[in-house]
Amino acid sequence: MIPRYSRKVMAQIWEPENRFRKWLQIELLACEAMAKLGEVPPAAWENIRQKAGFDLKRIEEIEKVVKHDVIAFLTAVSEKVGPDARFLHLGLTSSDILDTSLAMLLVEAAAVLEEDLKKLLSALKKRAYEHKLTPMMGRTHGVHAEPITFGLVLALWYAEMERNLERLRRVKAGIAYGKVSGAVGTYAHLNPAVEAYVCAKCGLKPAPISNQIVQRDRHADYFAALAIIASSVEKIALQIRHLQRTEVNEAEEPFSEGQKGSSAMPHKRNPIASENLMGLSRLMRSYALAAMENIALWHERDISHSSVERIIAPDATILLDYMLDRLTQLIENLVIYPQNMLTNMQLTHGLVFSEGVMLKLVQKGLSREDAYSLVQKAAFQSRQEKKDFEEILWQDQEILKYLGKEEIKECFNLAHFFRHVDTIFDRVFGLREEPPNNRGNKKN
Repeated sequence: MIPRYSRKVMAQIWEPENRFRKWLQIELLACEAMAKLGEVPPAAWENIRQKAGFDLKRIEEIEKVVKHDVIAFLTAVSEKVGPDARFLHLGLTSSDILDTSLAMLLVEAAAVLEEDLKKLLSALKKRAYEHKLTPMMGRTHGVHAEPITFGLVLALWYAEMERNLERLRRVKAGIAYGKVSGAVGTYAHLNPAVEAYVCAKCGLKPAPISNQIVQRDRHADYFAALAIIASSVEKIALQIRHLQRTEVNEAEEPFSEGQKGSSAMPHKRNPIASENLMGLSRLMRSYALAAMENIALWHERDISHSSVERIIAPDATILLDYMLDRLTQLIENLVIYPQNMLTNMQLTHGLVFSEGVMLKLVQKGLSREDAYSLVQKAAFQSRQEKKDFEEILWQDQEILKYLGKEEIKECFNLAHFFRHVDTIFDRVFGLREEPPNNRGNKKN
């Protein structure tokens, strides 16, 4: 499946133009705050406000010489402002600009990811209701266990992604902290009111305490949340891959006209989107580890974290944006084969109904151990002789001492397994009613 990923919103967040715009915003707000405090002459502030700007090429030219991005930026801005530029960056250090702007960028990125998750949740909910009562085999250890519905599988994924949305919102709030506190965080040459003013105007809170930087446990928390979301994507992709296996064939990724699955084997239709998402989730987890390595820095700060963040901040957010978009498409267009689900359910000749038989025997007065032994013996006979489990039970004289044929037959009723599906859906989605137009025209 070729992804439709073409949105540039997330990528634009990390463009140099947006980053420098944030830097300028912070510098101007700090200057404005100082002007309000009487530390910058009103005429100088007005001149700075009107003339301050930057040219990307000029910043690049200066940085090649000074080897310092913030100094290059300030020099380029100063060239436009003139002598009054001496009132810019008063008492500030580079990290005041870098960390406060990074918080703004990460908040912007989280907002995009929030929308991605909402779209994925909508797709999962629609398809969950579509297959609310579509019977399929539940598996534990990869082995047939008891019947479930495919709607329950989708609802389970929905609930996890809903937790991921809550998780993302939490770390979005946790990263929304800036600092304008000077070289080692003591406000030695600044009024804390400047920081409060800048952060409020930037949609942030002031870090209660900082050294030269905002502490990196906040960033580690943020990237760990992104990695958890990616791991949930991997969980879904893994199950789709299993369902597409030839021996299972209960669901498969859409295969577009003209698509080819193998250079050697014309018959192949492979779960390439799911495999792609699983591989990318591994990369996402590596970003979380790198962010955790950034927590421990020398004394009041070194710059070993900086090079890491210049890579992982744009890469992780852009990548997760892509992953969520691709998974949403996959869920929307996933091809389901209900008849194959029923066929697979019959592979064990009814063995998956064994627990119900055992419990009925317990209700008749047998100990659990004795009931288990009787049913296990019949189950193993069914497996060995490849005979219908229900028929084996009908011929078992020990079991017939306690259960009649009609009572045995009741144990093989699928409706018994699905009688609480409404309750589960109500817990997950908060309503009983099926959403309007949930079925659409999609073919199974």
